Amino acid sequence: MHRRAAGVGFRRHALAAFAVVGAKTASALYLPGVAPIEYGEGDKVELKVNKLTSVKTQLPYRYYELPYCQPPVIQESVENLGEILEGDLIENSPYEVKMMQNMSCKVLCKQELTKAHKDKFKSMIDDEYLVNWIVDNLPAATRYVRRGTSAGTTYVNGFPVGVVRDKRYYVHNHVKIDLKYHAAPSEYWGFRIVGFEIEPYSIAQDESGDGVQCQDSVNYPAFELDQRNSITYTYDVAWAESGIRWASRWDNYLMMTGGQIHWFSILNSLMIMLFLSGMVAMILLRTLHRDITKYNELASAEEAAEETGWKLVHGDVFRKPRHSKILAVSIGSGVQILGMSVVTLLFALFGLISPAHRGVLLQCVLLLYTFMGIAAGYITARLYKMFNGVDWKQTTLLCAFFYPGIFFGIFFFLNLLIWGQKSSGAVPFTTLFALLCLWFGISVPLVFLGAYFGYGKETFALPVRTNQIPRQIPSQPWFINPVFTVLVGGILPFGAVFTELFFIMSSIWQHQFYYLFGFLALVLCILIVTCAEISITLTYFQLTSEDYRWWWRSFLTSGSSALYVFLYAVLYFNTRLNIEKTVSVMLYFGYMGLLSLVFFLLTGAVGAFASFNFVKVIYGSIKID
Repeated sequence: MHRRAAGVGFRRHALAAFAVVGAKTASALYLPGVAPIEYGEGDKVELKVNKLTSVKTQLPYRYYELPYCQPPVIQESVENLGEILEGDLIENSPYEVKMMQNMSCKVLCKQELTKAHKDKFKSMIDDEYLVNWIVDNLPAATRYVRRGTSAGTTYVNGFPVGVVRDKRYYVHNHVKIDLKYHAAPSEYWGFRIVGFEIEPYSIAQDESGDGVQCQDSVNYPAFELDQRNSITYTYDVAWAESGIRWASRWDNYLMMTGGQIHWFSILNSLMIMLFLSGMVAMILLRTLHRDITKYNELASAEEAAEETGWKLVHGDVFRKPRHSKILAVSIGSGVQILGMSVVTLLFALFGLISPAHRGVLLQCVLLLYTFMGIAAGYITARLYKMFNGVDWKQTTLLCAFFYPGIFFGIFFFLNLLIWGQKSSGAVPFTTLFALLCLWFGISVPLVFLGAYFGYGKETFALPVRTNQIPRQIPSQPWFINPVFTVLVGGILPFGAVFTELFFIMSSIWQHQFYYLFGFLALVLCILIVTCAEISITLTYFQLTSEDYRWWWRSFLTSGSSALYVFLYAVLYFNTRLNIEKTVSVMLYFGYMGLLSLVFFLLTGAVGAFASFNFVKVIYGSIKID
């Protein structure tokens, strides 16, 4: 069956939202499957076809869904789990390309056009579908020349199926295949392919003479779909030597988006982090130091009776929070996602993940999330034990099934929608079964193993005892209101990442390559520091107001940045995308909701742990009678 994954942009990079690679770093290493191939003159160069993609629908279709020329036997390339989930469907083609041999107006085949074929072409052209080809692991790129003030060259992945002008449809039935090669006889034998560009044309070929003429001129009009009952496919092949080395051949694809804005993104994030760091430093070095000194110098009972502030709640500050079970599970799941993100980025920074490794990013994310189940079980167990919880079996089951169940449920529902559209992006049920095996066969046992070690460890050492009777909380000023502080707390973590988020979403939904792993690693570090600092700051203000219910609020304060991520997704949808189909809209918001939930758990876990350690430190620094 030719059904593969979709949604698709999301699965393609997006949990690409978690990793990417510096072009020079990635290309410096020759890894299995992406080592350079040397061709001799006249050697066959295989041209493979991939899925048809559209930014407007986000639904991929098999290349041979349209009446293109087919080889005698269609063979699919072996795909890894990530490629299947991305919706890649790489197959052979009848194009004959040989090293260093130019061709002109080579006839591929002639196809009869039925009404169904024409309707399919029109639908694909209206939805702006792109054809994706591959030569020597390089995707086909179309070069566009910009005019005006921003003159220059832009490369777009793939080439259009056709164009529509004044309600007339024109199919690209002739292509010029521009291939670039690099030769270095002193270093290696033969030639290496370093460039692959396509120039598509719509031509009504002249078949009246002995051969076929396919010149793009006034004498040879464009191929208007409604005026023809058959279509002839032709192609040119042009080889040109290039000074580009094999290690740098991906640069044109990776420069499809400007890198200058990334520096502004980093600068913006650093300014936010420095602002928060200054605020935290002021609290720790001035206010908090003064508080601790004052509390430790109190001598008389009269002075003790008059004391105010965070010391008064020392007997309640580590009181078990409401719904402690789900809080422990949420923090544990957040640590699982954080661990997965950090290790994925490390792999990417060492050049183990690059655009040349199709599907490896997503496969890496899935496998690491599965194996990080042990961290989720361990953290959940240790927290629940500290909360004096007794229902450890149910808690561990929640950790193993609650959030992974939500992820899989959303994924399965969206996959059914894709399947209903007969898209080649639908994940086959065999792959769904493989995902379930990863979940039940590896992740769940690892969660229980982590929980076993967690419950076996000593409880977190707390600096103060908890009173039997809860202390009454005084009325709070409006600016300490939970809703207000939670909503305000999420703004700065979101502000630290929103510029980089634009590039990640462009790679997901506009099918661009996102490769700046170095930038992303730095942004992740800034995000972690920002989440920790904003949670610590607002937790301190809350304790100063004698409100000891900080557990959930510390989690939600930084976690609320996910709300702004989703709101930004709504803005991006309305300003950057032109998605109209109901299923495509549901796919977009379904996957962006999923991404927001992942972001919520990651940032919430960072904030909760930072506040927990902060509270432990400050209450361990004062004398308690």
